[in-house]
Amino acid sequence: MLPAATRIPSGVPLVAALTGFMDTGSTIGQLIDHFDDNLNTEVVVEFDLDELYDYRARRPIISFDQDHLTDFQPPRLDLRLAHDDLGSPFLLLSGVEPDFRWNAFVRAIVDLVERFQVASFNWAHAIPMPAPHTRPIQVTVSGNRDDLIERYSVWRPQTAVPSNILHVLEYRLADRMTSVGFVLLVPHYLGDNSYPDSAIKAIECLSAATGLILPTDELREEGREFSRRLTEQTEDNEEFQSLVHGLEQRHDAFMAGTSVAANDPIELADGEQIAAEWERFLANRQQPDGDARPDWNEPGL
Repeated sequence: MLPAATRIPSGVPLVAALTGFMDTGSTIGQLIDHFDDNLNTEVVVEFDLDELYDYRARRPIISFDQDHLTDFQPPRLDLRLAHDDLGSPFLLLSGVEPDFRWNAFVRAIVDLVERFQVASFNWAHAIPMPAPHTRPIQVTVSGNRDDLIERYSVWRPQTAVPSNILHVLEYRLADRMTSVGFVLLVPHYLGDNSYPDSAIKAIECLSAATGLILPTDELREEGREFSRRLTEQTEDNEEFQSLVHGLEQRHDAFMAGTSVAANDPIELADGEQIAAEWERFLANRQQPDGDARPDWNEPGL
């Protein structure tokens, strides 16, 4: 429902961030939490998840403390009016991706876009890629913003992929307004961790598309701490460093438009090899005091 006091300015951008099918590095989950914590927002439309969400396939988390339940945060999906750091308004579609009634949901968003005279549709997504964490995160861009495609889109495959609902929305809205999607190519061996740099990159891309000034200070501090701990826990593992070095060479050759074979030949690890090595390393990692390795799901890593 639309609150009576809410007035939506015409011509604002729509930013979309939904978790669901894939969220490598918890990129979009971090993005949503960061916006919740740092932006003043007002709910414009709240969607009924009992109609859209498969609770048995994606169980919500409930907190348990020794002998009693302490907290339950149900999933949400809503459209909000938000403002950036300079007070510029925009609409934010965030929460969980619907499991059901995609056509009805897309029609509802298209109707809202037309009702509020939205100027542009902008969204982000993250997938795993055999890429080194020691290089900037690269992006694949879709949509009708040729300037952003030229500026950001490094990997431009011709392929068929499983869609998410934001793909469908971009497809439906492309002939109505400027639309752009940013797919972040996140180092796959960090995919099960909350990787702050990928959330920062998503914000940078969305800011470039919309002109919004969005906060990143907290995420940048978390990113510095993540990098420190990552270096600390891997710097003595020669096998892992060798694998990362191979990815660096492949990345640098691709960015330079050359072939790795033109340089000194090396044996490059594929994605499965480096993921397996990463899992083996973490499983066997022991601290000097003999304790097991730190929990990589702790805040900041």
